[in-house]
Amino acid sequence: MRKLIYSLALLFAICLTFFACSDDEAVAVTENASSFVSLDEYIPDAILEIRYYGTYNFVGTRIDSYLEPVAFMTRQAAEALKNVSDSVVKDGYRLKIYDAYRPQMAVDHFVRWAADVNDTLMKPYFYPELDKSVLFELEYIFERSGHTRGSTVDLTLFDMSTGKDVDMGGTFDYFGELSHPDYREGITEEQYQNRMYLRGVMLHFGFKPLSTEWWHFTLADEPYPDTYFTFPLTKERLK
Repeated sequence: MRKLIYSLALLFAICLTFFACSDDEAVAVTENASSFVSLDEYIPDAILEIRYYGTYNFVGTRIDSYLEPVAFMTRQAAEALKNVSDSVVKDGYRLKIYDAYRPQMAVDHFVRWAADVNDTLMKPYFYPELDKSVLFELEYIFERSGHTRGSTVDLTLFDMSTGKDVDMGGTFDYFGELSHPDYREGITEEQYQNRMYLRGVMLHFGFKPLSTEWWHFTLADEPYPDTYFTFPLTKERLK
């Protein structure tokens, strides 16, 4: 009986280590943070405004696993983002980072929130045009995020001459067509060109964009395309 219990426990552990993607491809899950660096140390010119640590986000509360207002990425992605930072600084800008690595527990928090259609606290700010019940259908909320693989970043530009964020014609995490990088209706030519500048410099240094979010970029040659990390956002985990 004891051997059976041990066998079942081992099987359960294996199931926790691997789970199926939507396309039935197995992926690894791990708490190992050894390949990650903290962006405030790796890219000191960057400004961190970690929205999921605070309450100004589409949920309206601090998100699970955001224990400190920090941003982590895999070393490879951080090196590429450092090149981006060095480039935009020459043009008078700094990177402002909203989010980078996102633990699976945070993604689970988003999923629970989206399933509660009665919780619409932040609707006026982030999804005024949508009924919350369509967020899964329209793929604004997923059960798994590329951020959890550690090589995706959400960011904008900060203009050092004005002391303000560059005007992108829409806010971070807005659910709607306004957030599409190539959206033209309702935004100015300057706002569009600002989006294209950010997109161009990110592409130049090896990141690929997302067609629905002007702020979202993933390292094209990401080191862990099939691994999802679960460790929380606290610098203690990088020691």
